[in-house]
Amino acid sequence: MGYCKGGCMIGPSILNSDLSKLAEECQRLLDAGADYLHLDVMDGHFVPNLTFGAPVVECLRSKFPGVTFEVHMMVAQPNQWIGDMAKAGADIYTFHLEASEDPRTTIQLIREAGMKPGCGIKPGTDVGELSELAPSLEVCLVMTVEPGFGGQKFMANMMSKVEHLRKNHPGSNVEVDGGLSPATIEQAARAGANMIVSGSAVVKASDARAVITQLREVVCRYLSTK
Repeated sequence: MGYCKGGCMIGPSILNSDLSKLAEECQRLLDAGADYLHLDVMDGHFVPNLTFGAPVVECLRSKFPGVTFEVHMMVAQPNQWIGDMAKAGADIYTFHLEASEDPRTTIQLIREAGMKPGCGIKPGTDVGELSELAPSLEVCLVMTVEPGFGGQKFMANMMSKVEHLRKNHPGSNVEVDGGLSPATIEQAARAGANMIVSGSAVVKASDARAVITQLREVVCRYLSTK
């Protein structure tokens, strides 16, 4: 299907894949039906883990020129990396509200660099702050685990935030990230999420296509009733 604002989209997190053959893994996920690729960028400051940066994004862009890349910037200085990620070929630049001193300026800088702005909130952050920014965002991201590490348990109590965003901004992309799997997708879809980031549930599955298809079918079913 590919990226389509407001539609049902499944974006595997490539951090959970075999990083020694990242391009092959990305192709495998795209062949399995991924609509976009979610690239987790961590700086060791905003979160305790350290992953990859613009050079890796640039290498992948050369291999996948038409694929939507969302870079999830779990970094302490989101404005610092906007130019580098734009040059590398990122499409959606999702920063964390907690890391930006002036989120509206960050959003403006992202747009000026030619990317679409996204903004995410950690579980402890009030959704109202994100809701105020929603009209100027491409993606509103609700974290359903604490950012920084994969394999955590899905936090169902975050669904009230998703419901708030869907109710107050019906045309927005509401994304959830953390612990999404066939066992938890119904809760996220019912709340109104239309962009689903799934890590190990998709990437480690013996049949990634079947899992992506199942996630999409559930989300599309609920999306049609919103």
